Amino acid sequence: MTNFSMNFSARKLLLPVCILLILAGCLLLQTPTRADDDNTPLAIVVKVEGMITPSTLDLIDRSLKGAAENHADIVILEMQTPGGLYDSMQTIIQKILESPVPVATYVSPPGSHAASAGTYILEASHIAAMAPSTVIGAATPIHMGDNSPMENFSADQAKEQATPKSTLDHKMVNDAAAYIRGLAELRGRNAQWAESAVREAVSATATEALANKSIDLIAIDDKELLDKIDGREVKMSGAKTMKLHTKGARIDTIHRDLRTDLLDIITNPTIAFLLITIGTYGIIFECLHPGMFLPGVAGLISLILGLFAMNVLPVNYTGLALLLTGIGLMLGEAFAPSFGVLGIGGAISFAVGATMLFDSKDPTFGIDPWVIGGVTVTSLAILSVLMAVALRAQRRPTVTGVEELRSAVCDVISWGQGKGEVRVTGEIWKATAASPEFIINPGDRVKVVDIDGLNLIVQPE
Repeated sequence: MTNFSMNFSARKLLLPVCILLILAGCLLLQTPTRADDDNTPLAIVVKVEGMITPSTLDLIDRSLKGAAENHADIVILEMQTPGGLYDSMQTIIQKILESPVPVATYVSPPGSHAASAGTYILEASHIAAMAPSTVIGAATPIHMGDNSPMENFSADQAKEQATPKSTLDHKMVNDAAAYIRGLAELRGRNAQWAESAVREAVSATATEALANKSIDLIAIDDKELLDKIDGREVKMSGAKTMKLHTKGARIDTIHRDLRTDLLDIITNPTIAFLLITIGTYGIIFECLHPGMFLPGVAGLISLILGLFAMNVLPVNYTGLALLLTGIGLMLGEAFAPSFGVLGIGGAISFAVGATMLFDSKDPTFGIDPWVIGGVTVTSLAILSVLMAVALRAQRRPTVTGVEELRSAVCDVISWGQGKGEVRVTGEIWKATAASPEFIINPGDRVKVVDIDGLNLIVQPE
């Protein structure tokens, strides 16, 4: 009987184990890997769309690591971008240069463009390709011009905007020009054109770029690109060369996922600023009113997300210090009223800190001034409400402790020879008549006029 029970229990455990093994096998089949005995080349295509931001960096970094783990033959960055953050672009280029898997940047689909940061990434890649009717170039640091879109300028206006107007602008242009020239020279492409894309903000179509040797080839789609680069030798890190085997490759496409979208949202400077502000206020309100839970939980989550965004974004720590100082001063005004000195000073510090919070060469990657103004005014409004509540509370009569007993009305329990016991606020106290002339009897109601230690001085109500 015991053996039967053990066998029955084993059978019961065997079924869920088998189910788990089957599910694990299905997951393995869905993972974009290649078996060691599979000779079919593997190409990982990463869709890079929109601004180059920390979320783009995260997507490309994860894709390159996954390609290396799965022994892919090539990674294709299918790109269409108007540009983006210089810091994120530089890190992406470092990842490409260090990648053990060759990287091809492919400006696609037809009609798209890879301007500014996209051009730098294109020049850094092992293979530079474009689809028909696509454009690259206009790689001048945007900090020097106004915030108007470059595509709305004529050629003369674009060159005028690209002309350095200060010593700082000269330094930025010289640095960017040397950077992209070095990338082009590394890949054996037209370094002179690459430099002109920075210094003169020139652009080129796919046909022009191929003619002046700024790119390696033109391809209609990913399949044609893989067929054309098959057999080419590319220079990898450490002065090594690698021969590409990409003809007939199996293509696995990586799109933006939930993580990338979430990272894109929270690393928006305005959103990061609001998360830090909301998180700080939420925790403060929870400390003021313990047990509410909602402000504390929401504040903690917001603060964690905001600090994560700060860790990813180019933060000016002076601005962050001014921002937190401003919040502290405004709260100090609520708890220690200084007739507006702390509050106004805190509001100024808060606004200045928010303005200089992010240290980026791209002025469009900052916090909307209207948001800064709105949050500052809202903070002052909250401060005013807290001050009003605090002042009102100070003016209220005390309703607890010894002060509560003064002028309280008591019920006489026992009395004789000018003294006795009374009940007040649910407690029994010893009491003495304020004057021997007062006639007080048990059951009467008397009023406290003074307190002598633990003895109440009373008189008839």
